[in-house]
Amino acid sequence: MKPKAFGLVGHNISYSFSAAYFNKKFREEGLDGYMYTNFDIVDIQQLPVLIEDTKRLKGLNITIPYKETVIPLLDKVSKTAAIIGAVNTIAITKKGLKGYNTDHYGFKKALKPLLKSHHTKALILGTGGASKAVAYALRKMNIEYDFVSRTSNETIYAYNSLNEEVFNEYQIIINTTPLGTFPDVEECPPINYDLFTSKHIAFDLVYNPVKTEFLKRASEKGAVIKNGYEMLVHQAEKAWEIWNR
Repeated sequence: MKPKAFGLVGHNISYSFSAAYFNKKFREEGLDGYMYTNFDIVDIQQLPVLIEDTKRLKGLNITIPYKETVIPLLDKVSKTAAIIGAVNTIAITKKGLKGYNTDHYGFKKALKPLLKSHHTKALILGTGGASKAVAYALRKMNIEYDFVSRTSNETIYAYNSLNEEVFNEYQIIINTTPLGTFPDVEECPPINYDLFTSKHIAFDLVYNPVKTEFLKRASEKGAVIKNGYEMLVHQAEKAWEIWNR
């Protein structure tokens, strides 16, 4: 079997989980010569040259801030990724570049074991590419959701509008922003953490550090907490499945 190359495309991604995870996987499975590399680029328009210059490249993961802006550079997008409007996995084939979204799969697998009967509505903190995958997964799980951002409109809550009444209604709170990611570990979404209760789930897509400020503060009020590590493992394995079809 000829060695293959894979990688992660994003910006400021030295902290990333993916390279360590996949390179360990290659060693454990005896895939000699297989390699996974971080490609830290300042403009997504660099992608075609990157692909052309990287030998044996068969697949890529896409992360912040390119999950949406990468789409016009692809030859084809899966039906699910098109609905979500964000791509985090690319298969490189003789027919060109095809984009997929495995984030929704990973999130759904990670959240499901935490759910109880009263967890029927969720607040999604952030409106970027990751939030769209989370929203898609919640729809598939028949969980109602609303977005939260710094500025509100008819369909989006503002952070400063989240009061006790809102928290009583929405008992799953999901951080899809990068706030709190290493090295800025003291940051967290600007919400009133006193509103969390033991009936709440606080789910943070951030996984480094293991316990973000968002999770710490929610946990202090009794909330069930989970970081993004398990979600990443599930989405990574789904990406591996796609690359090896």
